[in-house]
Parts: sequence; C-alpha cells; structure tokens
Amino acid sequence: MMAGKTIDMSKLRKVIKLYVQGKSKVFISSYLGLSRNTVKKYIRQFSALKVTYEELDKLTDLDLDELFNLQQEQELTPKMRDLESFFPRVEKELKKTGKTLNILWEEYKIKHPDGFQRTQFAVYFNRWTKRINAKATMHMSHKAGDKMYVDYVGKTLEIIDIESGEVVDVEFFVAILGASQATYAEASMSQKKEDFVESVENALHFFGGVPAAIVPDNLKSAVTKSNRFEPTLNETFLDFAEHYGTTILPARAYKPRDKSLVEGAVKILYTRIYSVLKDQQFFNLETLNHAIKTLLEKHNASNLTGKPYSRKQLYEELERSMLKELPMERFEIRKQAIVTVMNNGHVLLSEDRHYYSVPYLYIRKKVKLLYTEKTVEIYSGYNRIAVHPRLKSPHNYSTVKDHLATTHQFMTEWNPERFISWAESIDINVKHLIVQILDKKQHVEQSYKSCIGILSMAKKVGNERLAKACSMALEYGIYNYKIVENILEKGLDKLSESTENQEKELPKHPNIRGNNYYK
Repeated sequence: MMAGKTIDMSKLRKVIKLYVQGKSKVFISSYLGLSRNTVKKYIRQFSALKVTYEELDKLTDLDLDELFNLQQEQELTPKMRDLESFFPRVEKELKKTGKTLNILWEEYKIKHPDGFQRTQFAVYFNRWTKRINAKATMHMSHKAGDKMYVDYVGKTLEIIDIESGEVVDVEFFVAILGASQATYAEASMSQKKEDFVESVENALHFFGGVPAAIVPDNLKSAVTKSNRFEPTLNETFLDFAEHYGTTILPARAYKPRDKSLVEGAVKILYTRIYSVLKDQQFFNLETLNHAIKTLLEKHNASNLTGKPYSRKQLYEELERSMLKELPMERFEIRKQAIVTVMNNGHVLLSEDRHYYSVPYLYIRKKVKLLYTEKTVEIYSGYNRIAVHPRLKSPHNYSTVKDHLATTHQFMTEWNPERFISWAESIDINVKHLIVQILDKKQHVEQSYKSCIGILSMAKKVGNERLAKACSMALEYGIYNYKIVENILEKGLDKLSESTENQEKELPKHPNIRGNNYYK
C-alpha cells in the first residue's frame, strides 16, 4: 500500500470486526490481503478511540474515513500543528454563553497572523471535532450550567441480604452535566419516583448546584405519559423542579441525539464501574455506593478521550460557577389523599389516624390532602383552604377554632388525653373502655359524646357500679354508651360472681340477634 492511499472502508470494518472477535493480526493480514503494519496501525487507532465495534459500524464511510484520519499519514505542517493545538481551547470556550466560532477565530488570528482564514478554520475545526469525539452524530454543543442528563444503566447491580442470603437487584443511576461531562452515579433500590427523585437530588448536591434544566429519558418515574411534543410529567417531579428552581425537559421519543450524552456516559461507566463491581459482594446500599464513589472519582479525574483535560477540570473551570445555588432545605415528597370533610369540620389523615380542621363551609365536601413529613395542606380544587403542622399522634385533633361552626366549637375544649385521665381516676376498666371507644369511632362527636355520657354516669350510680359495668362491656366486646346504659338499667352489674358464672346473659342490644333468631 502506497503512503497516503486509503483502504476501502468495508475492509477497515472487517479489520476491526475480526480483531474484536479475537483473531490475530497475522491472520487478519493474510485473510484480507493487507500488510501487517497496516493492520497494526488501524487496530492501534481503534484501541485509542475507546469505542465499540457496534458504534463504529453505525458510522458512514465518510465519517469513518475522517475518524481514522486515513488521508493524513504525513506529518502535520507547523501551521496545522498550531491550528490543532488551538482547537481544545475553542471547544472549551464554545461551551460558554456568548462565545462563537467567529470570535474564537479572531483570537486565533491575533495569536497566529499567518494562520488559516475563517472558512478554513471552521472546516478544520469541524473535522477535528468529529475525529476527537469519535462519532459525529453524537456530538452536541452544550452550554455550561445548561442541562443535566439523567438515566439508568440497563443492567442492575446486586446486594445480598445478610440475614436471608437473598440476592436483591438494585438500580444503577447516572447523571451527567452537559458541558463538562462531570458524572454522578449511585445505586438505588428501585426506579420508583421516590428513589428516582432522591437520586436526582443527590446528583445536584454532588455537583454543588442546579442546572437550568434536567433532561430525563422517558422514565415512568419522571414522565407519566410520553408524547413527541408535550409529554405529561410526573407531578412529584414537577414539584421537585419547582423547589430547585429548574425545568424538566424530557428527551424526545425517537430522538436519540437528545440523550446521546448520557447514553455515552452509561457505556463508559459500564466499563469503568459496573464491570468492576458486578462480581463483588455487597451487603447493603451504603457499602456499594461507597465503592461506586471511589471509582467515580477516578473516572471524573481521568482525561477525556483525545483531550488534555478531565471532566473534573472542565467542571471546576467552566461549569461550577454557572450552576444556580442549591436551596437551603432538601425537597420533601408530598403524598396525597382524597377525603371527605366530616360533619365535625375535620378530615382524617388515615396514615397517622390524626384529624385536621378545615373551614366548616366545606363539610361533607371532598378535598385533597397534600402532606410531607412536616406539613399537611388541604385543598379544595386549586385553592388551599387549610394548612397544619403534621402530627402523628393517633386519635388527636389539630383544630383552628375559626374553622368550626359555633355548634362544633365546644368540642375543641376536649381531647382524648382529658377523657382517658378522667376515666383512669374512676377505675382501670373505665379507662380501657374509653380507649376502645376513642379508637373505634371515626367521628369526633360520636366518640366524645359517648365518653362524656359514660363518665357522667359515675355521678348517678357511683364509681364502683360504673367500673363493673365497663368491665362487663369489655368482656362482651361491645364498646359504646348504650351497652353501659343497659347493664346499669337492668342491674346486671349487681349480680353475684356465682350467678354470673352460671348464667352470663348478654343485655339486649339493637346490634345483637335474639334467642329466637335461629328457631
């Protein structure tokens, strides 16, 4: 083969394909009729590019020819060397807002008055960019602080449950800043929205700032309905974006260039992190993520392919200052529930069994609860009608007196602790029955009125009889005012222990079937 002459691109593809299949250079040379030096040269170039055969095979012959730079076997002229040594600065500066290729050409001409003219400068820069970035169709211009791309690696990592020995699959999350290509990665238990949002938040704190936009793939955690022009975003993720003052820009379906950067990062991390860790044993997420962090630091500190600087250097010099400041507090996921306002002007947060007041005008209407670990907000339509600190004390009430109608306001003077304390001062069985009533009743009027009715009986019949009646009600497993009233009216509490043991008759109650029911 003569110097400067190129081989057919189909032969080049065959050289690389046979090489990745494990064939020797001698075999490839003989099989394809190429000199050994030629085969060695292209294999050496392929190895330096750090791309897969599959990626190369998708390139056009023109891109492949430019990528391997087959036309330029001769040494670069001093003029061309000066030009190419200036290109890394051009690529870096173009990531800054306001910088253009024309401005940078003018800087080049000041430094090299005899250098190339504007058109040649642009042509050579584009060729250099294609060669350096390995795949022309994957190269996109990214402005510093503009976008952060997020995705999951297709294959999962594993942790081992130390107690059961069960192997648990865990997800491998990746985030990358567009301009510097600074990368974050972590393992998480799932791709559910809670884990996804936490991973994205961890990435922002790792980078120490917030980009103008976050670009997820069409993950279910981020996008509830995919659409080419206007996808529907997950409400929780939108709340997250609002909290951090950023925008969500889902990658467009069927537009691979929108997400090529993060997919490229995923492929690199697959080699540098995933393949290193996949055969190691980890017994919890903390130790696995510590191992990921160590390898990630090495990855970010390594020079980018064909460039004299690393992701970390680009981030520190270029991107860090362009990110917006993090908010003072982390994001709290808001859960939601649709409930009906009870007749007492309260709603029940069933997760905690705690009641919260709303303005009495909304009684018997459906409202939406939005709650975090700290607050409970109540909405009617798009209007917030009440907000309370979240309390997790069951059977208790958070009440704003102004919310209640006059007929309900007397209830705010009572609370479960007051009833339980009153009952305990009479007898332990009275206390147990009152606790059961507070636990079983859903509406505050029912439980509080029942409690007042039972406890007031002590004035009529005395503490001893009331205690005995409450004890019998507990034995019957019936927890209400009516059962205590029936026991006392019929004098069943006065029966001797022996009589009780011989014939323990249940008092009549509207909810209990009589003896004749089964005849």
